[in-house]
Amino acid sequence: MHLKIQKAPKSWPVYRKGRRYVVRPSSDLNSGIALLTVLRDMAKVVSNRKEARRLIFLKNVLLNNKIPKDEKEAVGLFDTISLISMKKSYRIDLSEKGKFELKEINENEVNKKVAKLVDKKMLKGKKTQLNLQDGRNFISEMKCKVNDSVLINFRDKKIEKCLPMNEGSKAVVFVGKHSGKRGEIKKIDLNKKSVEMETKGKEKLNVLLKQIIITE
Repeated sequence: MHLKIQKAPKSWPVYRKGRRYVVRPSSDLNSGIALLTVLRDMAKVVSNRKEARRLIFLKNVLLNNKIPKDEKEAVGLFDTISLISMKKSYRIDLSEKGKFELKEINENEVNKKVAKLVDKKMLKGKKTQLNLQDGRNFISEMKCKVNDSVLINFRDKKIEKCLPMNEGSKAVVFVGKHSGKRGEIKKIDLNKKSVEMETKGKEKLNVLLKQIIITE
Protein backbone atom coordinates (compact mmCIF):
# COMPACT_ATOMS: atom_id res chain seq x y z
CA MET A 1 0.00 0.00 0.00
CA HIS A 2 0.99 3.59 -0.55
CA LEU A 3 0.74 6.64 1.67
CA LYS A 4 -0.22 10.15 0.63
CA ILE A 5 2.96 12.20 0.53
CA GLN A 6 1.42 14.92 2.75
CA LYS A 7 0.97 12.38 5.56
CA ALA A 8 4.54 11.07 5.45
CA PRO A 9 6.49 11.69 8.69
CA LYS A 10 8.71 14.78 8.67
CA SER A 11 11.73 12.54 9.29
CA TRP A 12 11.42 11.01 5.80
CA PRO A 13 13.78 12.69 3.31
CA VAL A 14 11.36 12.48 0.38
CA TYR A 15 10.70 15.13 -2.25
CA ARG A 16 7.11 16.22 -1.67
CA LYS A 17 6.38 18.45 -4.66
CA GLY A 18 5.00 16.78 -7.75
CA ARG A 19 4.38 13.45 -5.99
CA ARG A 20 1.11 12.18 -4.58
CA TYR A 21 2.18 8.95 -2.92
CA VAL A 22 5.12 7.27 -1.21
CA VAL A 23 5.50 3.60 -0.31
CA ARG A 24 4.29 2.68 3.17
CA PRO A 25 6.69 0.59 5.33
CA SER A 26 5.45 -2.74 6.63
CA SER A 27 5.41 -1.53 10.27
CA ASP A 28 4.56 1.62 12.23
CA LEU A 29 5.10 4.80 10.18
CA ASN A 30 6.83 6.59 13.03
CA SER A 31 9.44 3.88 13.62
CA GLY A 32 10.97 3.60 10.18
CA ILE A 33 10.99 4.17 6.45
CA ALA A 34 10.48 1.63 3.66
CA LEU A 35 13.58 -0.08 2.28
CA LEU A 36 12.49 0.91 -1.23
CA THR A 37 12.65 4.59 -0.26
CA VAL A 38 16.13 4.09 1.21
CA LEU A 39 17.47 2.32 -1.89
CA ARG A 40 15.81 4.62 -4.43
CA ASP A 41 15.65 8.08 -2.84
CA MET A 42 18.50 8.02 -0.33
CA ALA A 43 21.19 5.63 -1.63
CA LYS A 44 20.05 6.15 -5.25
CA VAL A 45 21.15 2.64 -6.25
CA VAL A 46 17.82 1.77 -7.92
CA SER A 47 15.34 3.86 -9.89
CA ASN A 48 12.13 1.91 -9.28
CA ARG A 49 10.43 -0.87 -7.29
CA LYS A 50 11.29 -3.56 -9.85
CA GLU A 51 15.01 -2.87 -9.53
CA ALA A 52 14.77 -2.88 -5.73
CA ARG A 53 13.01 -6.24 -5.76
CA ARG A 54 15.68 -7.67 -8.04
CA LEU A 55 18.46 -6.39 -5.78
CA ILE A 56 16.81 -8.12 -2.81
CA PHE A 57 16.08 -11.32 -4.80
CA LEU A 58 19.75 -11.57 -5.78
CA LYS A 59 20.69 -11.24 -2.09
CA ASN A 60 22.63 -8.08 -2.79
CA VAL A 61 21.05 -6.23 0.15
CA LEU A 62 21.40 -6.99 3.85
CA LEU A 63 19.38 -5.21 6.52
CA ASN A 64 20.95 -5.63 9.97
CA ASN A 65 23.00 -8.53 8.56
CA LYS A 66 19.87 -10.35 7.28
CA ILE A 67 18.25 -10.65 3.87
CA PRO A 68 15.11 -8.46 3.96
CA LYS A 69 11.71 -9.99 3.16
CA ASP A 70 10.76 -7.38 0.58
CA GLU A 71 11.15 -3.76 -0.49
CA LYS A 72 8.50 -2.58 2.00
CA GLU A 73 10.41 -3.76 5.06
CA ALA A 74 10.84 -0.93 7.57
CA VAL A 75 14.31 0.51 8.14
CA GLY A 76 14.66 2.32 11.47
CA LEU A 77 17.06 4.62 13.24
CA PHE A 78 20.59 3.17 13.54
CA ASP A 79 19.72 0.14 11.38
CA THR A 80 22.48 -0.96 9.00
CA ILE A 81 22.25 -1.65 5.27
CA SER A 82 24.88 -3.49 3.25
CA LEU A 83 25.05 -3.36 -0.55
CA ILE A 84 27.01 -6.53 -1.24
CA SER A 85 27.92 -6.09 -4.91
CA MET A 86 28.99 -2.48 -4.32
CA LYS A 87 30.93 -3.36 -1.16
CA LYS A 88 29.35 -0.46 0.71
CA SER A 89 27.58 -0.31 4.06
CA TYR A 90 25.48 2.41 5.66
CA ARG A 91 23.73 3.26 8.90
CA ILE A 92 20.43 5.12 9.10
CA ASP A 93 21.02 8.24 11.17
CA LEU A 94 19.38 11.61 11.77
CA SER A 95 20.50 14.90 10.29
CA GLU A 96 20.53 18.04 12.43
CA LYS A 97 17.15 18.86 10.90
CA GLY A 98 15.69 15.58 12.10
CA LYS A 99 15.64 13.86 8.69
CA PHE A 100 16.74 10.29 8.11
CA GLU A 101 20.10 10.16 6.35
CA LEU A 102 22.64 7.52 5.34
CA LYS A 103 26.10 7.47 6.88
CA GLU A 104 28.69 5.20 5.33
CA ILE A 105 30.24 2.77 7.84
CA ASN A 106 33.01 0.20 7.91
CA GLU A 107 32.35 -3.50 7.41
CA ASN A 108 33.02 -4.25 11.08
CA GLU A 109 30.17 -1.90 12.10
CA VAL A 110 27.35 -3.57 10.14
CA ASN A 111 26.68 -6.18 12.83
CA LYS A 112 26.07 -3.66 15.61
CA LYS A 113 23.32 -1.24 16.50
CA VAL A 114 22.42 1.02 19.44
CA ALA A 115 18.81 0.83 20.69
CA LYS A 116 16.94 2.39 23.60
CA LEU A 117 15.68 0.22 26.48
CA VAL A 118 12.00 1.10 27.02
CA ASP A 119 10.75 -1.72 29.26
CA LYS A 120 11.87 -4.69 31.36
CA LYS A 121 9.85 -7.81 32.19
CA MET A 122 10.48 -10.58 34.67
CA LEU A 123 9.73 -13.98 33.17
CA LYS A 124 9.45 -17.44 34.66
CA GLY A 125 12.70 -18.74 36.09
CA LYS A 126 13.70 -15.22 37.14
CA LYS A 127 14.78 -14.38 33.61
CA THR A 128 14.72 -10.76 32.47
CA GLN A 129 13.37 -9.68 29.10
CA LEU A 130 14.65 -6.35 27.79
CA ASN A 131 12.26 -4.62 25.39
CA LEU A 132 13.78 -2.08 22.99
CA GLN A 133 12.34 0.93 21.18
CA ASP A 134 12.82 -0.72 17.78
CA GLY A 135 10.53 -3.61 18.71
CA ARG A 136 13.23 -6.13 19.50
CA ASN A 137 13.48 -7.94 22.81
CA PHE A 138 16.20 -10.03 24.40
CA ILE A 139 16.48 -12.36 27.36
CA SER A 140 19.53 -10.96 29.11
CA GLU A 141 21.11 -10.67 32.54
CA MET A 142 22.76 -7.41 31.48
CA LYS A 143 22.33 -4.82 34.23
CA CYS A 144 20.58 -2.01 32.43
CA LYS A 145 17.83 0.46 33.34
CA VAL A 146 14.87 1.78 31.36
CA ASN A 147 16.04 4.81 29.30
CA ASP A 148 19.57 3.40 29.05
CA SER A 149 20.68 2.14 25.64
CA VAL A 150 22.12 -1.21 24.66
CA LEU A 151 24.54 -2.25 21.93
CA ILE A 152 23.07 -5.12 19.91
CA ASN A 153 25.37 -7.63 18.21
CA PHE A 154 23.45 -9.09 15.27
CA ARG A 155 26.09 -11.70 14.48
CA ASP A 156 25.97 -13.19 17.98
CA LYS A 157 22.26 -12.34 18.41
CA LYS A 158 22.79 -10.82 21.84
CA ILE A 159 23.20 -7.59 23.76
CA GLU A 160 26.88 -6.77 23.92
CA LYS A 161 26.86 -3.99 26.51
CA CYS A 162 24.76 -1.37 28.26
CA LEU A 163 25.15 2.36 27.60
CA PRO A 164 23.88 3.98 30.82
CA MET A 165 22.08 7.31 30.99
CA ASN A 166 24.30 9.41 33.25
CA GLU A 167 25.43 13.00 33.44
CA GLY A 168 28.15 13.21 30.83
CA SER A 169 26.58 10.60 28.53
CA LYS A 170 26.21 11.48 24.84
CA ALA A 171 22.69 11.41 23.42
CA VAL A 172 20.63 12.21 20.33
CA VAL A 173 17.08 13.55 20.29
CA PHE A 174 15.07 11.32 17.96
CA VAL A 175 11.55 12.78 18.23
CA GLY A 176 10.01 16.18 18.92
CA LYS A 177 10.94 19.71 17.86
CA HIS A 178 14.63 19.16 18.72
CA SER A 179 14.88 15.93 16.68
CA GLY A 180 18.38 15.47 15.27
CA LYS A 181 20.11 17.50 17.98
CA ARG A 182 23.07 15.80 19.67
CA GLY A 183 24.90 16.63 22.83
CA GLU A 184 26.03 15.77 26.31
CA ILE A 185 23.66 15.26 29.22
CA LYS A 186 24.33 17.87 31.90
CA LYS A 187 21.45 17.27 34.32
CA ILE A 188 18.85 14.54 34.84
CA ASP A 189 15.51 15.30 36.49
CA LEU A 190 13.77 12.00 37.20
CA ASN A 191 10.77 13.75 38.75
CA LYS A 192 10.06 15.66 35.55
CA LYS A 193 11.36 12.76 33.43
CA SER A 194 13.59 15.13 31.52
CA VAL A 195 17.22 16.01 30.93
CA GLU A 196 19.23 19.12 30.17
CA MET A 197 21.54 18.64 27.20
CA GLU A 198 24.29 20.81 25.79
CA THR A 199 25.13 20.60 22.09
CA LYS A 200 28.56 21.11 20.53
CA GLY A 201 27.48 24.64 19.73
CA LYS A 202 26.82 25.21 23.46
CA GLU A 203 23.06 25.31 22.91
CA LYS A 204 21.15 24.10 25.97
CA LEU A 205 18.08 21.93 25.48
CA ASN A 206 15.48 20.58 27.87
CA VAL A 207 14.01 17.35 26.51
CA LEU A 208 11.99 14.46 27.85
CA LEU A 209 13.67 11.15 28.64
CA LYS A 210 11.45 9.41 26.10
CA GLN A 211 12.75 11.70 23.36
CA ILE A 212 16.44 10.80 23.60
CA ILE A 213 18.65 7.81 22.90
CA ILE A 214 21.97 7.39 24.66
CA THR A 215 24.66 6.80 22.03
CA GLU A 216 27.82 6.52 24.17
